[in-house]
Amino acid sequence: MPVLCVVPLVLSSPPATAQFQSNLPSLGDTERSELSPVMEYKLGVEVMQKVRADRDYIDDPVVLEYLNNFGNKLVSSYPEARGEAGNDFFFFAVRDPMINAFALPGGFIGVHSALLLAAQNESELASVLSHEIGHVSQRHIARMLGQQRQDMLIPLASMLLGVLAMRGSADAGMAIVTGGSGLAMQRQLNFSRDAEREADRIGFQIMRAGGFDTSGMTAFFGRLQTASRLYSDTTPSYLRTHPLTTERIADIEARIREQPYRQHVDSFDFYLVRARMRVLQDESGNGLHESATILEQQAKKGSRMQAAAAQYGLAVIALKQGNTAKAQSLLQHVRRYAQDHVPAKRNPILASLSIEIKLAAHQTNDALKESEAAITHFPESRGIARQYADVLYAAGRYEDAAQYLRSQVLLYREEPQLQKQLAKTYAAQGKQALMHMSMAESYAITGGLSSALEQLRLARNAPDATFYDNSIIDAREHEWQARRREELKDKKK
Repeated sequence: MPVLCVVPLVLSSPPATAQFQSNLPSLGDTERSELSPVMEYKLGVEVMQKVRADRDYIDDPVVLEYLNNFGNKLVSSYPEARGEAGNDFFFFAVRDPMINAFALPGGFIGVHSALLLAAQNESELASVLSHEIGHVSQRHIARMLGQQRQDMLIPLASMLLGVLAMRGSADAGMAIVTGGSGLAMQRQLNFSRDAEREADRIGFQIMRAGGFDTSGMTAFFGRLQTASRLYSDTTPSYLRTHPLTTERIADIEARIREQPYRQHVDSFDFYLVRARMRVLQDESGNGLHESATILEQQAKKGSRMQAAAAQYGLAVIALKQGNTAKAQSLLQHVRRYAQDHVPAKRNPILASLSIEIKLAAHQTNDALKESEAAITHFPESRGIARQYADVLYAAGRYEDAAQYLRSQVLLYREEPQLQKQLAKTYAAQGKQALMHMSMAESYAITGGLSSALEQLRLARNAPDATFYDNSIIDAREHEWQARRREELKDKKK
């Protein structure tokens, strides 16, 4: 898959570029042949702050947890995947009906909802993510950007900020997209053939090390190519932005022939997440109706595992429609299947939905019992952790919720949602200063330093602000004002 690279822009509306220039990071020494890892990561972080704020970013704990567990297992299976920069990776999904995926600077990898639905098995999904990891691992982004002049780096960041506006209308060579989700414009180029082959090579090695069927790479490509031949005017965006040459396909097939066949057994979670994504892709009334029709057909004609996953998806739809009794009944069918056929008898995805249903049905005590059990069984689940805090809040146990969330924000400092939950809990307790301080932390994590500083001002003026609170406020204000000055200084360069 491609990433976005710098190219000259010919725009009919120059002020659009000027607007984004005021929000861009300084990318460092342009005399170097590539961006430094620090500058590359800084750019990625700033872009992700905008991505997370977009309405098409899927901030769903179940989907995020699956993608990050899956993607980071791929990375861990092949240590060289972290590359010379030692990248950490973050995988996320965006709501988009076009089949595509993309890598951003610094190890952030996005997957379109349509691609997750198009992948028929985990080996096909692994082939896409592994290829993206390969681009990051080999620092193709940094090397291309580092070859550009400074005045070309500013349009680059503008285009990166428009990543969620990307749709499948791009030609194979490039595209300029305007509008969409309140973001700006973007131009997208393919990597060089050498870079694509290198990403294929790394991706192939990652797949092998991870125990996946490497033929999933050609199977996925082949299905998309067939679609492009049948519907020439609707070529999948994956192929338009990531063209396959005959040499590249032949190279992949040669690598597959050299390796013994390895079968990979798909996890139940893969099918559950696909069913959930089917629902999340379009949550409008018509969208839920169409998803229900597809899932009902899958429940009748799919394998037993696929049928159970379809029932899970139908349970999610029933919950969104307010029919908690139907949702609970469908979930029970899924749980019975899992109990009989899935090696791991306890499943965090099913536990999470059960808790969500009980909360919606105002069965708070039952939700609390289930969430306490889930925290014990799945201590590393970020989704379950957030849900447990919500249940404590719903049960009116505000001090317990606050204490739990305080421990969580110390462990996971980069999760703004935890700070928002903590602010909500403090508000219920009438703790105004602490509420504003938590909101300030949330804004700071997501890059809203102006809003964060305003929240600190409100916290300082709160009637219950203590001497200790003011000490923290002063320290944070000093730190964030320094960061703000640095940002303003960068923008003037």
